[in-house]
Amino acid sequence: QVQLVESGGGLVQAGGSLRLSCAASGSIFSINAMGWYRQAPGKQREFVASITSGGKTTYADSVKGRFTISRDNARYTRYLQMNSLKSEDTAVYYCKVFVTTYPYGYWGQGTQVTVST
Repeated sequence: QVQLVESGGGLVQAGGSLRLSCAASGSIFSINAMGWYRQAPGKQREFVASITSGGKTTYADSVKGRFTISRDNARYTRYLQMNSLKSEDTAVYYCKVFVTTYPYGYWGQGTQVTVST
């Protein structure tokens, strides 16, 4: 199993920045990719960004140019740097790891991001 702990959410004004962190522990050797997702009230959970073990990154069109996903392999932590935040970025943000040993992956507990106008 892999355990994920997210942090870094909070309240920020539109145009501001936040950095989310997702720290992994447990069977980290099995991780082959990690993604960030978000869910706004009344909406379905949606993909935000992902990074593979090889460092390839993918972004949703809505966050391209504003969000950056990165990793610190030594600390088994992935980050989501969010700049130029908009009110529509308000959501609970979840990290998810994709592993070789379990087809459904593992989710973090989520962290709230609220962007005020």
